[in-house]
Amino acid sequence: MTRSPRVCVVGGGIVGLAVADRVGELLPDARITVLEKEQRVAAHQTGRNSGVLHSGLYYRPGSSRAENCRLGKRLMEEFCRRHDVAYEICGKVVVATEESQIPALAELERRGRANGIELERIGPERLRELEPHVAGVAALHVPESGIVDYIGVAERLAALVGDRGGRVLLGVRVLALERRANTVVVETEHGGEEYDAAVCCAGLHSDRLARASGLDWRERIVPFRGEYYELVPRAYGLVRNLVYPTPDPRFPFLGVHFTRLVAGGVECGPNAVLALSREGYRWSDVSVRDVVDALGYPGFLRLAAKHWRTGLGEVVRSLSKAAFVTALRRLVPELRAEDLEPAEAGVRAQVLDRSGALVDDFVLRADGPIVHVLNAPSPAATSALAIARRVVALLPQHLVGEVA
Repeated sequence: MTRSPRVCVVGGGIVGLAVADRVGELLPDARITVLEKEQRVAAHQTGRNSGVLHSGLYYRPGSSRAENCRLGKRLMEEFCRRHDVAYEICGKVVVATEESQIPALAELERRGRANGIELERIGPERLRELEPHVAGVAALHVPESGIVDYIGVAERLAALVGDRGGRVLLGVRVLALERRANTVVVETEHGGEEYDAAVCCAGLHSDRLARASGLDWRERIVPFRGEYYELVPRAYGLVRNLVYPTPDPRFPFLGVHFTRLVAGGVECGPNAVLALSREGYRWSDVSVRDVVDALGYPGFLRLAAKHWRTGLGEVVRSLSKAAFVTALRRLVPELRAEDLEPAEAGVRAQVLDRSGALVDDFVLRADGPIVHVLNAPSPAATSALAIARRVVALLPQHLVGEVA
């Protein structure tokens, strides 16, 4: 190819921007365009998570999540140092609050050691040294976990794309991508533009955009809202760093926890309730299309039938501050309702298959000149720079050759 390759990235979250930066790094003459439907980057999952730099503790050894998290964490730390983005390696504890949770804690320890994570099994005395107000019968201490400003990372990645001559276009909604012989036409509300390759990092809308672009992807995103409180300043001393419960292996979410934020303060949560819109950050945010899409999907109905009791508890915590406080007090018994005030919610793009099983690993799919990032659950933010390397390696070889 004699002219500069033209590459489009759909989605201005941290994964899409990391992909655009990686393409620009490997192909300095590439003409890169990032299309984002919102008026700012990092508007949804990137900018509405708890800002944890994950170690890889929870993920099945050998899985894409485990491998990308370990590499991504190292790359993210290097990026933040190089570009002066705020981060801190503060450590966390994963706490068993009762003896029945010890087997699950032991499984986490096994996974963590298999993934090469620095960690230590500790008892109540050592736990009190690390977190004086946290109660538990045992815990895992993970010193290498941290916190980071993911919005700052995304903004810096967008600036790097611009510094290389690329475009980050805001307020542009992509409707579909049309494959040609060796190119792809990206259709937006303003018309179509032809590129040599495109990468779809559409987050909460990745399944719909994939199907609109002709990909045979039958799994579906079901949005789950995570609601948070934050500690009022007088209560900051209740938590020093990151405090997590031992997750219930029967349920796919981690449970409410405490997260110190890199900008200051402590976030508490999240719960997990069905969002009534794919960008539904409040109960009043309702999309009929999204509700019908979720409730009419056999995978969601099977998940709900299996976990209805736990799901009901999540709804109760959503509607009752007292119930939310009760859940948090299992970790920090001294916590009082007046120590908490509402914080910003987030929505998780959870992919389900038709059997009701959560698709719990990263899913990338190449379709000619298009690469789709179909599933990027947590720890996608931690892993973003590593995921970008995998994505770029899937681009057509006549563009990237051996450099990817």
